[in-house]
Parts: sequence; C-alpha cells; structure tokens
Amino acid sequence: MYGRRASQLVREIDSSEAGQLAPFNSDIFDQVIRECNEHNAQFQSLIRKMVEQNLDIETTRNEDHYGAAIHHLSLLRNKRCLMAYMYNRAEVIQSFRWKIGPVLPHDIQEKLHFSEKEYFKNHSAAIKSYISEMDIDLTVDMVPPKDPYIQVRVLEDIGEVSLGDHSVSLTKNSLHFLRRTDAEQFISQGLMEEFLE
Repeated sequence: MYGRRASQLVREIDSSEAGQLAPFNSDIFDQVIRECNEHNAQFQSLIRKMVEQNLDIETTRNEDHYGAAIHHLSLLRNKRCLMAYMYNRAEVIQSFRWKIGPVLPHDIQEKLHFSEKEYFKNHSAAIKSYISEMDIDLTVDMVPPKDPYIQVRVLEDIGEVSLGDHSVSLTKNSLHFLRRTDAEQFISQGLMEEFLE
C-alpha cells in the first residue's frame, strides 16, 4: 500500500522521547525514496501516454488521469513524511548544540546520518561565527544565574587551563570555585559538574 513506509518514519518520530533521537532509519528512508522514484516514473509515464494520445491533460478524465493523480498525491504525501522526519531530527540536532556544545558525544554521533553530522558541523560553525562577530557568548547562561560564580567538581583530568586572568590545574575529583561562564563549557562536555553541598 502506498505511503505505508513513509508513515512508519512519522510514527517513529511520534513514539520517540522529546528531545531524543533514535538512530537514523536509513533502511526505511531509502525505501521511501525508491517508492518516490517509482511514483514519479509512473506519473511521467501516464502523462506521456496521454500526450501521445493527443488528450488534453487539463480536461481529460480517464483511467490514466486518475492513475497519474494517485501517483502524484502519493509522491506528495511521501515527500511531506520525509520532510517531517528530517525537520524533527534537525530541530533536535540544533538543540544539542545549545545543550551539549560543539562536540557531540560518541553515542549521539552513532545515531546520526552523515548528512546530519555535516548539518551539525555547519550549524555549529554558524553559531561560532555569529558569536565571534557579535563578541558575546550566547551558549552560556541559558538561564540567568543567581550568582556569577559556582563551585564545581572535576570529573575527568583536564590539566592546566587558562581562565581569564589566571590559570588553574583541573585534576579529577578536585573542587574549584569558578566563574559560571568559564565552567559552563566543561560542564556541557561532561568533564565537570556543579557541586551542590
């Protein structure tokens, strides 16, 4: 039945947890693309047949016209489903840039199609370019902080890091009192966490 595979992609989006990605479903996606190509070939064939019979495509209402209409509408439906699938995934990928930062963890990268990895890279580059042009870091303090300084615990050895006017050695399990803007990038990468007493 036409459109069944495409609707599986939409159901997959609907059933996944908000803000999370299932692995890119290349198998069904490619099947839908092939189905679209088949619909397009059938549509073109039926239109060509009508033209060869010197029938007016606009006014003729025969089996070829209705067959072409079914293939055309099926093609449009599949296209809408594919676009919904990609658009939803693109929105989640964009949110990862704001929540996680410019480097995605390996488990998320495994779920992405190569075009989505490229999209994430280009999206990150655009944000970085805008930030440098405007000279303001939009990726920190997504919620206005109550205090500009926070206490953090280092989860992984980071080493000697220059933070503003001083440098600090960030060793595993050490506690530090840092500016929120300095700590935010390490927290988003999972290298440190805010230490709440």
